[in-house]
Amino acid sequence: MWKLQSVLGLLSILLLCSSAALVAAQRSRTRGSRWQTLSGDAPLVIARGGFSGLFPDSSIYAYSLAVQTGLPNLHVWCDVQLTKDGAGICFPDIRMENASDIDNLYSNRSNTYLVNGVSTQAWFSVDFTLEELGPVDMKQRIYSRAPNFDATPMQILTVEDVVTQTKPPGLWLNVAHDIFFSQHNLSMRSFVLSLSRRVIVNYVSSSEVGFLRSIVSRFRTGPTKIVFQFLRQDDVEPSTNQTYGSLLGNLTFIKTFATGILVPKNYIWPVDSSQYLQNYTSLVLDAHAAGLEVFASNFVTDAVIPYDYSYDPVAEYLSFIDNGKFSVDGVLSDFPITASETVDCFSHMGKNETVKANVSVISSEGASGDYPGCTDVAYKKAVSDGVDILDCPIQITNDRIPFCLGSINLRDRTNVAQTDFGNRMTNNPDLNIENGVFAYNLTWAQIQTLRPAMFNPYPNYSLFRNPRARNDGNLMQLADFLALANNASSVSGVLISIENAAYLAERQGLGVTDAVLDALSKAGYNNQTGKKVMIKSSDSAVLLKFKSSSNYELVYLVDEDVRDVSNSTILEIKKFASSVVVSKKSVLPTAQNFVTGQTSVVPKLQAFNLPVYVQFFRNEFVSQPWDFFCDAYVEINTHVSAMGINGVITDFPATAAKYKRNRCLGYKEIPLYMAPVEPRGLISVMTNQGLPPAEAPSPVLTENDVTEPPLPPVMERTPTQNGSAAPGPTSPNGQPTLVASVLLSCIAILLAAFVLC
Repeated sequence: MWKLQSVLGLLSILLLCSSAALVAAQRSRTRGSRWQTLSGDAPLVIARGGFSGLFPDSSIYAYSLAVQTGLPNLHVWCDVQLTKDGAGICFPDIRMENASDIDNLYSNRSNTYLVNGVSTQAWFSVDFTLEELGPVDMKQRIYSRAPNFDATPMQILTVEDVVTQTKPPGLWLNVAHDIFFSQHNLSMRSFVLSLSRRVIVNYVSSSEVGFLRSIVSRFRTGPTKIVFQFLRQDDVEPSTNQTYGSLLGNLTFIKTFATGILVPKNYIWPVDSSQYLQNYTSLVLDAHAAGLEVFASNFVTDAVIPYDYSYDPVAEYLSFIDNGKFSVDGVLSDFPITASETVDCFSHMGKNETVKANVSVISSEGASGDYPGCTDVAYKKAVSDGVDILDCPIQITNDRIPFCLGSINLRDRTNVAQTDFGNRMTNNPDLNIENGVFAYNLTWAQIQTLRPAMFNPYPNYSLFRNPRARNDGNLMQLADFLALANNASSVSGVLISIENAAYLAERQGLGVTDAVLDALSKAGYNNQTGKKVMIKSSDSAVLLKFKSSSNYELVYLVDEDVRDVSNSTILEIKKFASSVVVSKKSVLPTAQNFVTGQTSVVPKLQAFNLPVYVQFFRNEFVSQPWDFFCDAYVEINTHVSAMGINGVITDFPATAAKYKRNRCLGYKEIPLYMAPVEPRGLISVMTNQGLPPAEAPSPVLTENDVTEPPLPPVMERTPTQNGSAAPGPTSPNGQPTLVASVLLSCIAILLAAFVLC
């Protein structure tokens, strides 16, 4: 039904393959003796409907990409449905309108049938011949996934099409509704047995005991294994009328007709109502003891996973295949590239593995993906995770104490709004902040009474970070931060970020640059050479202030997305900086979360000997363009291997540190699941109807953008009755303005009365 050559011609550009040797490099590199699977071999990766996390489930694109980017023994999963004329097709749902445009082509051919005892209205394969399904195209069936490929013609595939056109290393057939097809005089048993004489079927699974018992005698010998699929524990298995939960207690019975079981992953690692892991069950060990293989399902990377994994799907896979207690025999995944890299690149890997990628891991407020940023616990977690450079964004208190916090507005990173200090909210048009409670208006003693708060960058997607720890830890003065970093032998340096220095000096009488210089001097960083000191700012005047002070690395922050930078601008930057920080979109611009190309910003800056660091790398799948397959490691690898950046600034230093030590980077030939992706790769396989709307191009960075006037002198502060500085801007509720207006009104009345007298 499809010509493979045209499809693979499009898909091949999804990955940056330097030579054809990369494809040949997909051979098993796992060390079988270390696995705790039933066979002792590495666990299988089963691609559910192919690469269904990106392309329409069971489409030619999905199957082809899965085979290209997966392990050499990857198995593709096919949900088998039967047509009116007995053909077997791979289709993910018995209701065909959920994953195709059949309802548009045959609007009057829906029907109502009983499916597992439930009356269901839908478009069913049993009502159509294979020829009638020829013009039907596949579409994305999960609304939260990109619909941009729905306009790309992708016909329904027969099982033979999948085998002959994509040549998967292994084939897994799943039969979900044998009873339903039997009611329509179609024999799934006859189809599977007939197919197995023409092609190699490695696994056949079903959630119906009766179907598996009907075929088991034909597969006692040979390559095909029989797997019983468990549904939800309270669901009833139709041929035995028992719940799947009760069947789980009779593994000896299951062994009479199956060689393995397929269970939802929460059968093995239960999750509580707060989305945290509970203790693992004994299921894998019990099944292995009974001689049954165990396969785990429901692995997706574009959905919420337990908070214990820090939004890192690799960490989740490892908990099932490399936990020191047991290993499942395979995982069923919508994103097989992540499962493949986990098995080959990240399994059995310790923190002391040799570094294989020359890239600096720089924290963003410590391990702020796990704990409130800039707290002692976030910094200690970052150190434990393997961070290279520990960062401290500087704020300064009313009594001139510099401390670490990711925002000058205390409402962004603390619980100040729930305290008595919440009534100090003010608008600050100079900083373009409304309803803020500002660090410079409180003393350090007052700030210490606050609790830090977790920063959640994606609340609109209901993605929250480690809620149990949302107020954990303590904020730290710069002096304490420097001491912590100095005592961490694995940390090679510190990055101190300074913003709003001109405003604080001119409007608040606070010299933040002087405070930082003083703290560095007192901590001994001016005289020691063991730790690198990096000073970062988007204000060139701040960096010039430090230029004559010791041997610091001065880092210029480009605080907007840019598409290019001129040579004259770079020469201007070199007058005050020795490295640069840019955004991810300044390296790989995007539109509607698809990469639209690449800029020359990084190579241009590096040509002038300016290292380039990129921010912010995060684990949450919504932070990554679709081109990176909801995989933080693919995103980091593309920026490092293909774009050549010098450092990643990340909320999750554990992920970046794990990446730079992964085994696959040390292979002579890098496998495709650890290859960088090609910019515009996904856009190139869209039709015009599926293309994301064009966005206005980012600006070019010019000399005027990077030059700033010198820092103003620190103004003399006007003391109030309690000895602190005078308050800043007015409250948004108008209270200070109202008091002033009342006083002025009273004075005006008195003057008027005096004149009248």
